[in-house]
Amino acid sequence: MKESEYITIEEALKKESGKVKLRGWVYRQRSSNKFVFINLRDESDIIQCVIPKSKNLEIFEKAEKLTIESSVKISGELKVDERAPTGYEVSVTDLEIVQIAEPFPITEHQSPELLYDNRHLWIRSRKLNAVFKIRHTVVGAIHEFFRSNGYYEFDAPIFQPSMSEGGSTLFEVKYYKDKVYLSQSWQLYAEAGIFSLGKIYNMAPTFRAEKSKTSRHLSEFWMAEMEAAWMELDEVTEVAKAEIRFILKEVLKKNRKELEILERDINLLEKYEAAEYPTIKYVDALKLLDEKYDMKVPWGKDLRTLEEAKIAEHYKVPVVVTHYPTEIMGFYKPPSADNPIEALCFDMLAPEGYCEIIGGSERSLLVDNMKERLRAEGEDPETYSWYFDLRKYGSVPHSGYGVGVERVISWICGLDNIKDAIPFPRTMLRKTP
Repeated sequence: MKESEYITIEEALKKESGKVKLRGWVYRQRSSNKFVFINLRDESDIIQCVIPKSKNLEIFEKAEKLTIESSVKISGELKVDERAPTGYEVSVTDLEIVQIAEPFPITEHQSPELLYDNRHLWIRSRKLNAVFKIRHTVVGAIHEFFRSNGYYEFDAPIFQPSMSEGGSTLFEVKYYKDKVYLSQSWQLYAEAGIFSLGKIYNMAPTFRAEKSKTSRHLSEFWMAEMEAAWMELDEVTEVAKAEIRFILKEVLKKNRKELEILERDINLLEKYEAAEYPTIKYVDALKLLDEKYDMKVPWGKDLRTLEEAKIAEHYKVPVVVTHYPTEIMGFYKPPSADNPIEALCFDMLAPEGYCEIIGGSERSLLVDNMKERLRAEGEDPETYSWYFDLRKYGSVPHSGYGVGVERVISWICGLDNIKDAIPFPRTMLRKTP
């Protein structure tokens, strides 16, 4: 049988009737004295296949031997059957067993840790299959958003000589006879790139050695970042809002079936896609928390997840918070000229408890101020001499931000844990498989 004669289950469901040739894996199998029922899965969907004993004893006996995840090729007649899981059934006329699987180590009720231990097998699950299809759309939407808006893709090194987001979260790597660090961000190199290309973006792995065991943190994750010359804070926040709305639009257009498998509230996502997102200052966020929710946060303290969640819950759509205290921000986030204790920066907070999904800022042009702040963090400003060169030769206002790809996917999919937004998660406690 020619391989080109096979179609996917999704293609078969669209065909609705007639002869079909399918191949895939046994998702479920049950048998009686008269019939063997196989739920066959492939990358596209699931379909019920039935083998009557009365029609072909040889095929019936072969089907009885099948175990979960056995690989097979099936030929048969497709027909409507409302009792079947996807509304259609294949009456099997031929069955080729490619491989009989050993007993599958994952059964119906398993602990999360066992599922992570067997992640190489668990990615076959319908849930993760749906998540990764949505991830595919999210990543594609990010590329399309920036390319259609005049941004150039620009790559930066993974091995970097210095920090960009705080020395305590650096992964140190041996580099021949020297040492370097895995990238915490593309940003510093992007600030060089804008003087050549104007508006740029990037999608790349990012590494943070955060000693965190929460459901919101990964040690290795993907970040989609942008940087643009001549752009100030009020402009860059609007780009961020437009990007998130575009991602939502694409997922709603292409992944409704996957959202239904994940039991996600599609009406809620449609609301997020259509809504205007408010922008508030950090000081106003503190006032909101105090007056509406009796949560007193002193000026100068970063917002915790609990407080971020309450702010987003109040607005019920993504909300941008700007002008955080300068003293708790990165060295490259500039103080406001109007009020130097406030930095020209922002975070976007997603509702439903997902909190920060984007962080960004204008970039400081104040070299002496940046050097002073680096020294306060125990860093040697000389390490950043190339970066400060950017302020000597035609410096201009510029801004950028980073989107936590897994955080956006977790929010869109309604996941309980960010580890399910990436095929093979890496955390403080997990480095295998």
